[in-house]
Amino acid sequence: MMGGRPHALVTGASSGIGAAIVERLLRDGWRVTGISRRPAPFDHPAFDHLSLDLGDVDAIAPAVAGIAPTALVHAAGVLRGGQLGALNHDDGAAMWRLHVDVAERLADALAPRLPEGGRIVFIGSRTASGASGRGQYAATKAALVALARSWAAELAPRGITVNVVAPAATETPMLQDPTRVNVTPKLPPIGRFIRPEEVAASVAFLLSAEAGAITGQQLVICGGSSL
Repeated sequence: MMGGRPHALVTGASSGIGAAIVERLLRDGWRVTGISRRPAPFDHPAFDHLSLDLGDVDAIAPAVAGIAPTALVHAAGVLRGGQLGALNHDDGAAMWRLHVDVAERLADALAPRLPEGGRIVFIGSRTASGASGRGQYAATKAALVALARSWAAELAPRGITVNVVAPAATETPMLQDPTRVNVTPKLPPIGRFIRPEEVAASVAFLLSAEAGAITGQQLVICGGSSL
């Protein structure tokens, strides 16, 4: 993709999909800066940890001011559910802030510094098209698709791609989070949940030189759920 060792900035690096992405990229020879509140479980010479609470959105631009990566992967996320008539509006605002506002601020700060052929990948969700009891969450993930398509058009002349990887229910600590009120994960038709390393492999492909003509797209990893 670019000359020299590529450098990815990955949010949500301490666990789940974000940690799987960091592990895959390190194995593939990337240098990785991982953002998370908790320490990330990596002892690797090519890994740096940036301790940052992404909920403090005003702190994002100053925190990444000295970073000029070749790729941005926004994997941090949270899921809260609720039926109409009993929506928690604070939960809705928190999901919008983490999924969409953080994506906006990171891309706004880093896109001007991405090199020719740079990459941006957002972790979305299969439920972006809508799901009962998950309207607020689905709306934030649908917004990521709109951002990706819009920014892909802006950045295509520089050879920079912007895509979304959208898994169905994935085997992560978030799947068993007791605060996932009114959200019961369902097994996909393949009979198991999506594995974090499968999501990471898709992200790694989209970051590769071979994916240079793929931009503005949502890659859904559903295990047959969307059939």
